[in-house]
Amino acid sequence: MALFEGLSAFPITPADKNGHVDTDGLCRLLMRLERAEVHSVGLLGSTGTYAYLTRVERQRATEAAAACLGGKIPLIVGVGALRTDDAEVLARDAARSGADALLLAPVSYTPLTEEEVYQHYLAVAGATDLPLCIYNNPGTTHFTFSVSLLARLARIPNISAVKMPLPTASGFSADLRHLRDALPDDFLIGYSGDWGCAQALLSGADAWYSVVGGLLPVPALKLVRAVQVGDTNETQKIDSHFQPLWHLFKELGSLRVVYAAAHILSLIDTAPPRPILPLSARDQQRVEVALDKLSPLS
Repeated sequence: MALFEGLSAFPITPADKNGHVDTDGLCRLLMRLERAEVHSVGLLGSTGTYAYLTRVERQRATEAAAACLGGKIPLIVGVGALRTDDAEVLARDAARSGADALLLAPVSYTPLTEEEVYQHYLAVAGATDLPLCIYNNPGTTHFTFSVSLLARLARIPNISAVKMPLPTASGFSADLRHLRDALPDDFLIGYSGDWGCAQALLSGADAWYSVVGGLLPVPALKLVRAVQVGDTNETQKIDSHFQPLWHLFKELGSLRVVYAAAHILSLIDTAPPRPILPLSARDQQRVEVALDKLSPLS
């Protein structure tokens, strides 16, 4: 399977209250992904709290992940930063530290124009020879890529894929058709937003960029494999087991929920970076109930 296809699993990046990455804890999470044989690992994405880590800690996390995975699974590393020159530096750091590909969101405080985003991606894509995936995450960046901008970016060497948000008005089939009509045939289209990705895959998306896959790779892969063999009924059956978790993701935020789940599973003992707070005891109990619903898939 090619890079930017299948299940791309995005783990959290455990760190102490000072933002010092727990590389042993990170490796424990990554080994779960390796054993399950996910198709790629998405390090330092939104779930990996890249925006809360310094350059030094991001490089430590990448070096640790590359050493832990040992080249067995492709490693996609997020390099988003407010400044273009900082993102270029992070891209070069990731390449030196063992990344196989890059993921870039147009992080900004001041709202960006399309030309500013284009020039940002042009610079970062040219900083290394690694393939780069566009991270279209308007919920966080407050920038939405137009199809025409994606088509323009797709002509830049090294830019090979896009990670899309779930469509709001049109369905997946219409969204994918619109994108594929505008983008090169070999340009890969994946989606994030775990609760919609079963339908995205059934509609022909190339990849599922998955929060839950970074923590529970076995049930996530069962869903992907059901899609790959064309078993719609099995896909829907598996997705039904996830529904309580999807509900909590939408209500409480997937980052908070996945930290709570990792604690419940005794995989980490660190909290999310402040100012994000751990879930209340009541909500943690709700996460535990949602995890129990997934036990038949483990």
